[in-house]
Amino acid sequence: MGKLQSKFRKRSQLYRASQRGAAENTSDSQVLQYELAHQGSTNTVTNLSPDMCVSGGSDQAVVVYDWRQGRMCQSFQGHTREVTKVQCFPGSTWIFSASRDKSVLMWDLDQGDEPIQEFCGHELVVNGLAVSPEGRKLCSGSRDNWMCLWDIESGQCEHRLNISRNLVTHVCWVPGSSSLVQSSEDKTIRVWDSRAWQVTNTFPAKQYIQTHCDVSPNGNYLVSSSNGFGGQGCEATLWDLRQPGCKVVEYRGHNQTTACCVFLPTAPSGVSRVATSSHDGSLKIWDQNTAACLGTLTLDGAGPLVSLAPSESSDLLCASFNAGLHVVQVDEGPGPGGSPLDIKVVARF
Repeated sequence: MGKLQSKFRKRSQLYRASQRGAAENTSDSQVLQYELAHQGSTNTVTNLSPDMCVSGGSDQAVVVYDWRQGRMCQSFQGHTREVTKVQCFPGSTWIFSASRDKSVLMWDLDQGDEPIQEFCGHELVVNGLAVSPEGRKLCSGSRDNWMCLWDIESGQCEHRLNISRNLVTHVCWVPGSSSLVQSSEDKTIRVWDSRAWQVTNTFPAKQYIQTHCDVSPNGNYLVSSSNGFGGQGCEATLWDLRQPGCKVVEYRGHNQTTACCVFLPTAPSGVSRVATSSHDGSLKIWDQNTAACLGTLTLDGAGPLVSLAPSESSDLLCASFNAGLHVVQVDEGPGPGGSPLDIKVVARF
């Protein structure tokens, strides 16, 4: 990582100098440019390892990329429509991808370029995908209102349940638990028991569609994001999973749909943080507990910022519709305008 990080920081210093303390926008000339991962929009990104990520896009490809070295490692071709979600199992080479072709495919980076398992049964686009903590089960959720639980080894569907108007937008597993959480276009958040395959809690409905959700590493908190326009409904909400339905704070500041929300690793200062990205082309980082905005990065021309993947370090990967994937570096401030964080793009691919 050493030489590349040194190069990143050198470029970043040039970038900060060019800002002159005013703009938050990136300039292409100040960013390391690598081979593009996708032709067309990038819809989703997640981490495979500290150095590698997996992404999916409108080009129907599932791409494995070494973003520290700036090189593509593998491009899996198997879906017949755009890829909507990708998921990995930590510590393994397993990759799962969902698509508008109604299927979920499983790949292994060490076993060639063909899928090693296929999970079929949904009738519409699959938007939710989550692997159980022990790596034996896979959950998928779709706009067809079905939530399905699959046995990964056999590819068989063990449980499925249809809930009226539950157009699933995202699914995540609660760490170290048998519980799952999912967001929906019906504006609600549901908590599932994977053993009984039933809903155990439904959070109070928000005013707008819930686009995404994430669970804190300790399993105590959930953050969900909302669609909206003109600043209305464009927030993310922090919930306490220990008191189902208990809203803690809201993160307000985006002007269009908040497409993604994730918990970040605890800062060196000890502050717990949440990151959000929006269709307004901005990425914001918040103090988890006070909802204070710690910094904003706006990517002009990138279009909607639809997916985030935090790394174990201070780096954050961001997927955009118009400008590929960005490596975003987050440093303790001062940032532009005196913000507590200095947030900058150091590479794009």
